[in-house]
Amino acid sequence: MSVPTSVFSILLLTADADIHAQFKAVFGNASVTMVRDAASLPKDLPRRHYDAVVVETGPGQGHSKTLPALIDPAQTLVIVGSRTVLKRAPAMIKMMSQHREETQKNKGHDLSLEDFLDQKMGDFVKGMHNGAAKNLHPMLISAVERPLISSALRETQGNQIQAAELLGLNRNTLRKKITNLHIPLNRGRVKATGSS
Repeated sequence: MSVPTSVFSILLLTADADIHAQFKAVFGNASVTMVRDAASLPKDLPRRHYDAVVVETGPGQGHSKTLPALIDPAQTLVIVGSRTVLKRAPAMIKMMSQHREETQKNKGHDLSLEDFLDQKMGDFVKGMHNGAAKNLHPMLISAVERPLISSALRETQGNQIQAAELLGLNRNTLRKKITNLHIPLNRGRVKATGSS
């Protein structure tokens, strides 16, 4: 099954016919520009936007010399590697393009916090399960707790008493969590001083 061409555009630089065939089978003709090497790049490259650039490197070949100069790695997914790496790339890019398509579909719909967390946690748990990780509960709790406490502190301009009340925690419990989670405190608040 091929990915819709409007979702993702890919520039593939490799001379390997098997990799060309694999990308063609997964993404179809219209979404993938396949060229053998940098010398064969399309002349209109500066006007074209690619969501992903996949480049095959040879032994001892540096990454910077293989990436076309007009591609901005900050704006484009760049995969540079051997043929083995390139053979794994279509599955990763397909997953990303499907996620992007789902995100675009949901742009007009406001997700509830629970739905948003369910999606993000599902991706995280799946990735960790594939990596054979253990003890996810404490890891996820601290990953959620740290930004939650930081947000409460920002909302209350660093007032720990108000933040503790907002979070439904005891002030001493909040202080302990701030210390344990290494949450930086904004100590620049101006305190009211009495005049003598």
